[in-house]
Amino acid sequence: PSSAASDVYKRQAQLRRYEVEAGQMDRLVEWFPTIAAVRDQYGFTIEAAYADQENSEFVWIVSYPGNLDDFESAVATYNESPERAAAFEGFDSPVTQMHLSYVSAAL
Repeated sequence: PSSAASDVYKRQAQLRRYEVEAGQMDRLVEWFPTIAAVRDQYGFTIEAAYADQENSEFVWIVSYPGNLDDFESAVATYNESPERAAAFEGFDSPVTQMHLSYVSAAL
């Protein structure tokens, strides 16, 4: 059963899977803490981040307290932030395609 107290601890999670240009994974991994710090400033938590060198994919999970509406509202604020703009300034992203989906815990 759900209670008001347990609702405080609910989080919306998003799985983010990036296809990365061949040979460019190390550059993305080196830069990632820069954007992770900005996400943190806006209340997001990076739950996990993995570099799949074999398939040239960078996979990570980000969460935010609350429900889907709370997450999307926070993303809108974060996307327009000067800190995010500064983090991307001068960074030529090697991401060729992004696959994003909302996920829930299975364990």
